[in-house]
This record gives sequence, structure tokens and C-alpha cells, in this order.
Amino acid sequence: MVDADQTFVIVGGGLAGAKAAETLRAEGFNGRVILICDERDHPYERPALSKGYLLGKEERDSVFVHEPAWYAQNDVELHLGQTVDAIDRTAKTVRFGEDGTVVRYDKLLLATGAEPRRLNIPGTDLAGVHHLRRLAHSDRLRGVLHSLGRDNGHLVIAGAGWIGLEVAAAARQYGAEVTVVEPEPTPLHGVLGPELGALFAELHRDHGVRFRFGVRLTEIVGQDGMVLAARTDDGEEHPAHDVLAAIGAAPRTALAEAAGLEIADRAYGGGVAVDERLRTSDPDIFATGDVAAFPHALFDTRIRVEHWANALNGGPAAARAMLGEPVTYDRVPYFFSDQYDLGMEYSGWAPPGSYDQVLIRGDAGKREFVAFWLAEGRVLAGMNVNVWDVTEPIQNLIRSRARVDTDALADPHVPLGDLVP
Repeated sequence: MVDADQTFVIVGGGLAGAKAAETLRAEGFNGRVILICDERDHPYERPALSKGYLLGKEERDSVFVHEPAWYAQNDVELHLGQTVDAIDRTAKTVRFGEDGTVVRYDKLLLATGAEPRRLNIPGTDLAGVHHLRRLAHSDRLRGVLHSLGRDNGHLVIAGAGWIGLEVAAAARQYGAEVTVVEPEPTPLHGVLGPELGALFAELHRDHGVRFRFGVRLTEIVGQDGMVLAARTDDGEEHPAHDVLAAIGAAPRTALAEAAGLEIADRAYGGGVAVDERLRTSDPDIFATGDVAAFPHALFDTRIRVEHWANALNGGPAAARAMLGEPVTYDRVPYFFSDQYDLGMEYSGWAPPGSYDQVLIRGDAGKREFVAFWLAEGRVLAGMNVNVWDVTEPIQNLIRSRARVDTDALADPHVPLGDLVP
């Protein structure tokens, strides 16, 4: 076991950082654990921010990873509302940005996450322009959606990715009018492709959402600091009382870059480059969660995953690697979404160009099916929609890398487990 006089520092107080701290203690590490969070809220989980909590169905306390007392009870030094502005790799120290405090580390974990991409257009300084990444954002947006629904107000959403669609669903359930502006031809185009993206467009249209595909926002028009409308590059003007920028997230790599750590190519989603043990180019510094780009042997590429399960599993994996335990981080990427009465789970990795077939098992018209993305007969990814308890066999199919009988794969009467070699 690592010596008790060692200090492990975790920069980033999200789910990945909190689970790393928990795992260090669970694995018996008796040294000093310092967890630095730039938010004033205790570490929390993000999915509810665009789902149950945003809808008012979950209490605020339900999003936190641990009870506030847990950190002191487990001798984890939690610094809320603090940032780290420098890493000195030679001295093995980090410096707090607020007061210049310097802390020495033996092992350092970067779990700095990602931040919303900003709209680079006129009008983004207006009071009614929003992002959704943090708990404070969701707190604010809940009030906005309630007011829009009460007053028959209009919300324009830039971006038809997961956050954009989940907020659109929440806004419609509050009663707000919603227009989604998306430069691609379908929602989720880069994740699901046109075949399945069209299904989500139909789902939202059935609930009254208006889409404008193939266009971008060019200006947010306002008066006296308030939003009045949103203009698109086709010359149209859309009524708006509020605008949500949901155009993706960028990994927070500035700290790592300034320290001279290797950064992954943008072709892999950027992020801090790590090995299969989540170790950076410095053997005493690790990275995990949204900010880490790791080599995945199953998909034969480096990937960066911005989803809850990656933080949930990556934090503990990094902690064990910091302790010197044998670790190979190769989890199959997984995420889920809830929109209206549609629930889905997605496992795998099938970016555009990687697959040659999309196969549907079940009834897509009733929105009860499993979709598979295949390449040369091998399953790269699977998404179950309103069909449950199939994540394990889907992931087993992906891990097997075996060619499957596509007729049997498409037949709902054939158990998926029977297709795994």
C-alpha cells in the first residue's frame, strides 16, 4: 500500500473526482486526499440537470454524490469555490488561483471536465441567453421554463444534441413554445446518423417542437438587455424570450496545456492524452472523465467520452491506477436519455463513417426497438429505445467483435444473449 505520508490531489469536483476520492479511501489509502472544486456546491451528478431535476421531479439534494458530512468523515479535504491556476511538475505542486496557496502532491488527478461551447454571435451578452452545464445553470433554467410555460413564451435552442433535445422536452412539458435551430439535417446527426436522428425529430414534432435544420443562429436580438428574437443565416427571424446555447462542450485542458502535458489531437475530441491506465505524459499525473482521451483497444482508436458512466467508472479506475494497482480502462461507452415518454440507452462507439449498416430490431414506429450499428457484420453500438434489460447482452455483442447473424439480430424472438459467442 502507498505510504500514509503521501498526498494525492484531485483537481475537479464533479462525479469523477468525487468517486476517485471515495475509491482511494475504499482501497485503504491512508494518506492525505485533497479534492479541489471550482464550484461552491458539493460534488454532484449532471444527468438530472437536464432531466428530472430540470423538470421539478427530483429534489436538489438528490443530485449530490455524497452527503456533505461524508468528506470530513472520510478525511477528504474538500476545497469548494477554489481553482487551480498552475501545476509545477518539477516541484510537484499545484497553486490555488484565489490566494496563491501552494500544495505539494505525490500523485495528481485531473478531473477538470468540460465547459459549454459559446455562441460567437452578437447578442450573447443578453440576460436571456443560457447554457446548461452546472447546477446553478439548471436552477436558473428551471425558473425560466416555468415562466415561459406560464406566459406562453418562446425558447430558441441552438443545437439538437442530447442537451438541446432534453431541454426542449422539458420546456414543452412546462408549456413553453420551442424552436430548435440545427445546422445538420437531423437531430443527433453526428451520434446517431440520419436514420435514427429522424426518429427523434418526429418525436419532438409530435410534441409541438419546431425545427429549423440546415441553418445557424447569426444574431440574438434584444432590447433593454432582454431577448426579443433570434435570427438565422437564411434571413429568418424567430420570436424568442430566451435562448439556450447547446452546441456541445469543450474539454477543459488549459491547466494541462500550461503544464506541458500531451494533448490529444482534435480528431479524437481533444482532451488530455492518457494511456490505458489513465496516466498522462507525466507518470505522476492522471486524468479522467470528460477531459481525458484514452486509447480504447476494442475500437482501435483514442476516444474521449462526455457521459455520466465514464465519470462514474473512470474516477475509480484512475484512483486505483494512482495506487499502483493494475488497471486497463476499456469500458464500453454508455449513456442514456429521457425525453417525454421515450427512454433510451446507448452502448458502444459508432461515429460517422465507421459503420456500413443500421439494423432495427422491433417496431420503430411504436418507438419500442433496439438499433444496431454494424461494420462488416460486427456490432459497434446498440441503442435500446423503450426496451429494457438488454444493455449487458448488447455490450457483450460489442465486446465479442464477432460477426453476427443479422437475420437473428433483427428478430425480437431470438434472445440477444444467444447471439454472443
